[in-house]
Amino acid sequence: MLSNKRIQELELVMEFEKVEECFKEVSSWIENVGRKRLKETINLDDSLEMLLQAQKQFKEFDLVASEYCKRGQEALKKMNQWEDFSFVDVHSYRAKLQTYEDQLEEFCTQLDETRHRVSETVRLYEFFDKVRQAICCTEEGIKS
Repeated sequence: MLSNKRIQELELVMEFEKVEECFKEVSSWIENVGRKRLKETINLDDSLEMLLQAQKQFKEFDLVASEYCKRGQEALKKMNQWEDFSFVDVHSYRAKLQTYEDQLEEFCTQLDETRHRVSETVRLYEFFDKVRQAICCTEEGIKS
């Protein structure tokens, strides 16, 4: 039984190393690219035209960022089997895993919030643009 436990533990460690490699890549992308790009979308431009251009650029970034989030979440799912084991030796791995999970969750949440904010800002600007056009047409009709 002890031998079987040791083999299971070694298999988990090997699996963790594969997952950790994936997380290192995801984590590196989040820190070096993802967070910087999210910060760039904090200040959206004043004109509808510039805002639509920013939305297009964000959508391109969003596709890539969502793929990294998905990869990270799939790796986490692989490690769900760790919940069934109570080996003392795996606690340090769980701590690392929790750190990766926290980072991934925070980034994915920020991505979702930014996606929503950009979308709502575009909708608002489009509405104001229509109102502005209606006012201009009304003013021209009154002048005629």
